[in-house]
Amino acid sequence: MVEKNDPNTDTLNIAITTLVEIAANPSTPRNIKKDLTELIVELKKQNSPVSVRAANAISALDEISQDPNMPSYVRVTLWQAVSALERIRE
Repeated sequence: MVEKNDPNTDTLNIAITTLVEIAANPSTPRNIKKDLTELIVELKKQNSPVSVRAANAISALDEISQDPNMPSYVRVTLWQAVSALERIRE
């Protein structure tokens, strides 16, 4: 998880937790797990502001959610993570 305790960081941690749960689910397709694992690593890096990481993650998750092999319940859970990331402000 990310260190600081501010509302944006707390929200980012919620999104990361959701993405970790999706990646750990055995029914999630392998290619989606790989993409999510890479995205989680990027979200945890502290080399850019939380808002920038969140915006980049939203874009990546939009692409990931377009995968036709994705089960619908995984897509819905991804949207929950996107919703959390959209609450992050500068």
